[in-house]
Amino acid sequence: QVQLVESGGGLVQPGGSLRLSCAASGRTFSNYAMGWFRQAPGKEREFVVSISASGRFTYYADSVKGRFTISRDNAKNTVYLQMNSLKPEDTAVYYCASTTVAATTTQAMRYNYWGQGTQVTVSS
Repeated sequence: QVQLVESGGGLVQPGGSLRLSCAASGRTFSNYAMGWFRQAPGKEREFVVSISASGRFTYYADSVKGRFTISRDNAKNTVYLQMNSLKPEDTAVYYCASTTVAATTTQAMRYNYWGQGTQVTVSS
């Protein structure tokens, strides 16, 4: 059984930073691309960033490019999301997800396993 467990969310002031982690178990982690999505209240879930199985390739949504950095440690079965220069509009529940493919993808339909989500609130 595949499990994804996010951690690291919380309350931060605008301009601050947070680092999210997602620990995976139940499948060969290094075979699959991983991604982060987010969903703000009253809005649809949106793609944030994806990282390839090897970790060599990444793809960011324009809204977070230059501020967020995704990375993965295949030895620890963990993917990370470093979020800097946070803005109030980054407030959302952030979900870690695992794909069915090795390459990066923005398509939610290609992610077959999801974590429970972690709340990120950016407010003064």
